[in-house]
Amino acid sequence: MKQVMLALLLSAGTVGAQEPATVDLPADELEDRIRGGLLGQIFGNLNGLPHEFKYIEEPGKVETYTPSLPDGARTDDDTDIEWVYVAEMAASGRTFVPPARLAELWKANITKGIWCANLYARNLMDLGLEPPATGRICLNPWSVFNISAQFVSEAFGLVAPGMPRTASKIGVHYTHVAVDGEPIQSTQFFTAMIALAFVEKDVVRIVDAGATALDPRSELRAVVADVRGWWREHPGDWRQTRRLIKEKYTRHGGGMRDRNGYELNSAAIVAALLYGGDDFTEGLRLAFNMGWDSDCNAATVGTILGVLKGRRWMDAQGWVVKDVYRNTCRDAMPKDETITGYGEKLVRVARSVILENGGREVEIGGKKAWRIPREAPANVEPLPAGLDRAAEVRAEWLPRIEKDLDGSPRDRARAAYLALALGESERIRKERPEPWKAAVEELKKFPILVGQIYDAPGPQAGRIKAAAKAEGLVKPEKPPK
Repeated sequence: MKQVMLALLLSAGTVGAQEPATVDLPADELEDRIRGGLLGQIFGNLNGLPHEFKYIEEPGKVETYTPSLPDGARTDDDTDIEWVYVAEMAASGRTFVPPARLAELWKANITKGIWCANLYARNLMDLGLEPPATGRICLNPWSVFNISAQFVSEAFGLVAPGMPRTASKIGVHYTHVAVDGEPIQSTQFFTAMIALAFVEKDVVRIVDAGATALDPRSELRAVVADVRGWWREHPGDWRQTRRLIKEKYTRHGGGMRDRNGYELNSAAIVAALLYGGDDFTEGLRLAFNMGWDSDCNAATVGTILGVLKGRRWMDAQGWVVKDVYRNTCRDAMPKDETITGYGEKLVRVARSVILENGGREVEIGGKKAWRIPREAPANVEPLPAGLDRAAEVRAEWLPRIEKDLDGSPRDRARAAYLALALGESERIRKERPEPWKAAVEELKKFPILVGQIYDAPGPQAGRIKAAAKAEGLVKPEKPPK
């Protein structure tokens, strides 16, 4: 019933069925709100880190919160993977950085400070795989549920103001590096909401509109409808809604998916937004208290509310913010970045995206403004028919496996991994025993990836683990330095 009610609200035009074809945003306001979104994201991320994974069984008890960055910001995977992308987009002028270049950027910059689906994708790149293969579920066991699709997506809503479909298209291009399936739906949900925050002030309407960016078959549609329904039933009791979220969407025995999965964390974001409204500090406080992956969730909440409020409003609050974005882990990126400099890159890319999509710079009342083609949110990438895309991946890679068995050492290692992941190892071992044996030996020279096979969560990783054991691959006793 809740899902039906939400669908009726959306089809009835809760975001405005007769919206104008364009929207005008003064240039200074556009920049201010992009910078506000960035600072909101950083506040949520870094101020949220002390709460990360602290509140699982019960919600947090944060009673008061004042945003603060007295030492400035620093790199963390919630913002710095996007930093690498945005810097490349700004420097190259390309909105969609090609897969080969994405792999180059990861190899040059993203070697530490990553986990789960991102870490697994990075190890697959060492075998010569490129996006989106690095994020395919049948090759990357984390990608079926990991929230990388959420916390590596906010920048793409900021660079597509008022254009939720464009934001979703850009977002999924980049989050496919590490995830697929339902997580890609979450990319579309969150980027759409951020883009809509430039043209819609009401948080409830933003949430409802964002839901239309989801495939009707997506489980996230049901998650959003549930949380919205519980909020209406318990408007003054966020703890009750948090309890209901935990009871319904804790499904994996308390394992990593119940901490780092899209279901619980997306629900926590929606609840924080609905209960916090447009109150910036309250929204982040609630995101901390909702729990699970609190810093990631608060960063997304902070981005949306930061766009609504703008950087000038934030500065007027008297919060202590040092203009530093200290690079602690992105190897080839600048060491002297600032929050202002990061924001400038976002603004530059946003101007380019607006122009690419038919917008233009105009003058209104003697002041510069941007005339932006306004888009209604819609699902731009449905769920694949086969969630793991195994048939598609097999069609692409099986011929390569046979060729790679006779290739370079890295080619042979890649052939071994792909055969394990695609269920071809036993066949190849029988048909080509000597090349196969050599390929397995080469794969052993990638001990981090071999260890990741055994560390990956089930059930998705079960088949790869079993195949690896059958071929004599064992988890390294100590992780290599």
